[in-house]
Amino acid sequence: MNDQAFESLEYAALRELVRREAQTPMGAMRAAGLAPMNDAEMIRRALRLVSESITLRERGAMWTFSELGDPTEAIQRLAIEGAPLDGLSLLELARVCEGAASARSIISNERERAPVLWELVSQLPAATERLAARVTAKILPSGDVDDRASAELARVRSEISRLRSTITRSLETLMRRQEEAVQDQIVTVRNDRFVIPVRAEARSRIGGVAHGVSSSGATVFVEPLESIEANNELQLLRDREAREVAQVLARLSDELRLELPVIKLASDIIAELDFTRAKSRLATRLDCIEPVIESDEKRATIELEEARHPLLDERLRREGKSAVPCSFTLSNERPVMVISGANAGGKTVVLKTAGLIALAALSGLHVPAKRARVPVYRSILADIGDAQSLAANLSTFTAHVSNIRRMIDVCESPALVLLDEVGTGTDPEEGSALGVAVVDHFRRECGAHLIATTHYRGLKIYAANDESVTNASVEFDERTLQPTYRLLLGLAGSSSGLEIARRFGFPETIIEAAIGRVEVSSREASAYLNRIKRESEEAKTLRHALEEERAAVAEKYAALDRDAERRATEQQREFEREMQKLLRDFEQQATKATADIAAKIEDRAARARAERDAATRRAEVAREAERLKREHAKSARASSSGARVVRQDTGTTSTASASTNGETFIASRTRDAGDIKAGDRVRVLSLDTIGIVERRKGDEVEVRAGVLRFREKLDNLELVEAVPEPSSTRGARLQRQAHARGTELRLRETSFDASSELNLIGRTVDEATDATDKFLDEAYMHNLNPIRIVHGIGTGALKRAIADLLRHHPHVARYSTAPREQGGDGATIVELKS
Repeated sequence: MNDQAFESLEYAALRELVRREAQTPMGAMRAAGLAPMNDAEMIRRALRLVSESITLRERGAMWTFSELGDPTEAIQRLAIEGAPLDGLSLLELARVCEGAASARSIISNERERAPVLWELVSQLPAATERLAARVTAKILPSGDVDDRASAELARVRSEISRLRSTITRSLETLMRRQEEAVQDQIVTVRNDRFVIPVRAEARSRIGGVAHGVSSSGATVFVEPLESIEANNELQLLRDREAREVAQVLARLSDELRLELPVIKLASDIIAELDFTRAKSRLATRLDCIEPVIESDEKRATIELEEARHPLLDERLRREGKSAVPCSFTLSNERPVMVISGANAGGKTVVLKTAGLIALAALSGLHVPAKRARVPVYRSILADIGDAQSLAANLSTFTAHVSNIRRMIDVCESPALVLLDEVGTGTDPEEGSALGVAVVDHFRRECGAHLIATTHYRGLKIYAANDESVTNASVEFDERTLQPTYRLLLGLAGSSSGLEIARRFGFPETIIEAAIGRVEVSSREASAYLNRIKRESEEAKTLRHALEEERAAVAEKYAALDRDAERRATEQQREFEREMQKLLRDFEQQATKATADIAAKIEDRAARARAERDAATRRAEVAREAERLKREHAKSARASSSGARVVRQDTGTTSTASASTNGETFIASRTRDAGDIKAGDRVRVLSLDTIGIVERRKGDEVEVRAGVLRFREKLDNLELVEAVPEPSSTRGARLQRQAHARGTELRLRETSFDASSELNLIGRTVDEATDATDKFLDEAYMHNLNPIRIVHGIGTGALKRAIADLLRHHPHVARYSTAPREQGGDGATIVELKS
């Protein structure tokens, strides 16, 4: 950094903006000493302090030090052994401790959101507030020592108060006796002694000591003889009071002296917090962001997006306006930007914006931009403005050359170099050549990031021909002949000097004469640059239009997707509602049918088996319904994600059907009751059980299903298989018996295998839980108790899934891990309900 850059970039004005926001003299001093840092971690810490401060302010948790003075002198006196402090100085130190403790408490409550701030204040002992309380308990806000500061002081002041009252009453009595000699009936004090106002002509009537005369000479203030002794005693008491006050102050000073390191720490913390608060208030006022600090020199990049000059932005905001932002990037691959364009178009503002934002970021300040990345520059160098000096015998050109030479001497990479009108002030051809050489030197020899402004065609051509150099210009509106201050990347700009002269009212004859003297090649080059700019603007407008159209199309398709998802969700909900209704109806019918059948079965064991069979069937129906809901939901999601069109809702039917092991559990109830006769295989619809009709009587038949026999209405039966008509009664009987025996044999062949063990090893969790559920139903129906489920150890996922199923299963009474000889942790023993 060099002083020339600080001056050119108005860094002192930036410091002043921060200083104005400080509340305390300590914070203002820290702001006055604001300077760029060269340690990346220190910079990031300072930036985080500001960010956390903004966060706490937004949450209403912000400290304030509005009434604190500068404790520096009091701390210096306290450091002198044996030197007592006066009451006000002690109060000042107490307020410092109190303010630091209060800030610590506020930040402590938000320590998760403000870890860096907490790290700063956590060094302060929690007892600091008690230290302040020891002072405020003895020193009044006025700085006087409180009566309760010591027992001796309280006693002395009590005696003083009593004696003052005695003297006052005595003098009032005297004034009433000598009323004609007294000027006013008022007891007053002169030279710390109580006196009465006596008329000058009646002075001889009241004996005593005169302590003064009024300005008019008409009144003499007399201490009567009878009050002299009392006044003397009062003086002695006041001397005792002063000595006791001095002792109290000395003791308090000695107590604080023992805590001097804590007091200094509290003062430093307040200075840092106030300084941070000032930076955060400025950041909020200018709508700033925390910049990214790049510490890797190999990837050093300065990137500014919609950056605004802090000082210009602050001034324009006061006027209700806003600064025109600029965006650009300088990297090690493309480290140079050459800006051309109209005079007064904002070229120098871009230079100063880049330089001041870099200085602000390295000083731990947030910067006014949408996004910012700044390297840790060792050098920020600037040659901006006209530095000519008559006293130093420097012309414009020699002043620029002298400054650039010093910049070359001190430049240290990584560096940011800012050159305004490089090569100006001399012959244009020589100045242009010198400008190119200077820019190239800083780029190649110093490895600097560089921004240069120019009107020289040579520098524009240099930027156009070198891929590592960015050509840029400031926009100039040819229709209004006004600059827009926008920075355009990729385009060189025309100086538009003649147009600007015309805008400032130059005579047209001079303008026309000047145009006639401009070389044809220069006019053609200027026209070419203007044409490129127009075409670039048209391309940019077209690109914006295409991006807007693409965004609109994307939004349209997103809306279609949302609509399809909504419809799929509605269909799934409707399906689930319909399924729940069907399940409720089925449950009610099955419960009623089970109760009817159980009432008809006399044998208790047979009745229990029938009830278990019905419960198993209901559980199977519920499982199948859940499976159908999952499959329907999965299908609906797949359809909604795979299609970009609005799907039409096909509605739902009033009946539903599903298959379990090839059998229909809810079906269209079409049957002919007249076709059912003895020997037929029928389905009992309420139980979803197949049985054999043994006899029929009217609209009621007797059905045998396995070992169960019960009566059932024809309306609750569905014909499955009819026997052929018999040729004779004996043949019919034999045929029915054979058919019944065959049916019973088939039922036995398809019945549950009597094994009481289920092996789940090698199956997925879903496969295992489904198999276990069915196994529990079959075991419950066949009175297998206890049973063993082998699931292995593995990761434990299968065991946990089986335990979750068993915990809520209606057939399970209890379960536990198998004994070691029966599988240990790899198996579970289950006891079923009876």
